[in-house]
Amino acid sequence: MALAPELSVGEVARRSGLAVSTLHFYESKGLIASRRTGGNQRRYMRGVLRRIAIIRIAQRAGIPLEEIKQTFAAIPPDRAPSIREWERAMCRWTETLQQRIDDLTDLRDKLFNCIGCGCLSVTQCPLRNRDDKLAAEGPGPRILITAAERRRRKRTG
Repeated sequence: MALAPELSVGEVARRSGLAVSTLHFYESKGLIASRRTGGNQRRYMRGVLRRIAIIRIAQRAGIPLEEIKQTFAAIPPDRAPSIREWERAMCRWTETLQQRIDDLTDLRDKLFNCIGCGCLSVTQCPLRNRDDKLAAEGPGPRILITAAERRRRKRTG
């Protein structure tokens, strides 16, 4: 029994586990595409299921939809990416994901000593900013930002 080459919006929603409204949203953002039948019903090529899976995994990893869209820009929206296209996308995302991993690991390691007492005033706390001396360097969590910037420069050489 041959599979139909196209799926209705309801079938895509059921197979992907997404709400129909989410599929419409993805389509409005140019992440997926459908064609319209004579009765104005959406029809999706089967490859859209793989594309949706990639979008969901990327979102779960914290990659913004705009970055996903840019990555998919070279791939026609009515089909799944080829292995080569997928590898190119992963090369783009690898650096972003590694930076997030490094930042989260650094945050976890630096916050560990503070969790026990609930304050940032202990002498050995790596986030301590006595007398707000770091305010002169700029806004935000300067210690964490500075450490992340050092790691980034070290990797890019």
